[in-house]
Amino acid sequence: MIITVPNKILITHAKSVKKIDKKILQIVNKMKQALINTHNPKGVGLAAPQMGIPLRIFITRPTKTSPIEVFLNPQITWHSVETEEIIRPEDGQPSLRKEKKLEGCLSIPNVWGYLKRNKKVRLRFMDMNGIMQEKEFGGFMATIIQHETDHLNGILFTQRVLEQKQKLYQIEEDEKGEEKLVEIEI
Repeated sequence: MIITVPNKILITHAKSVKKIDKKILQIVNKMKQALINTHNPKGVGLAAPQMGIPLRIFITRPTKTSPIEVFLNPQITWHSVETEEIIRPEDGQPSLRKEKKLEGCLSIPNVWGYLKRNKKVRLRFMDMNGIMQEKEFGGFMATIIQHETDHLNGILFTQRVLEQKQKLYQIEEDEKGEEKLVEIEI
């Protein structure tokens, strides 16, 4: 089950994974099932604290046909100065536009905000074989990595939205049954 606000674990700094054992394998499998089972919205990433587990683990799946990737003890070691705003249309394929990116979180249901993220990041992490790796990611995957790394550091996307002096929104239906964004009064 995915934990939602105001659970304090979501704003707590997660602890490092010491070794990959049966317990860690069970946690990762539980996280994978939870991510696969998300809908409305379909999740693209999930951090262990969102499952009530204060460990530095997150998984990603940028599209429903992507394989799930697992990152243990991830740390962003570099990020580009330039930011990128990516819109993820309904088909799940990211596309570059001049518009801002609307970001949400499975732990904060029906709350959305426009947020700028760094265009590229370099991530150091341990894979499921216990091997340390360092890879560079860009575009939508870089956005997911920044969002999930924030979770491991006890930072929610809503904090980032407010830091950037942006507004938060909810999706509501109008009289025709069509979805529209409505600003949340803070």
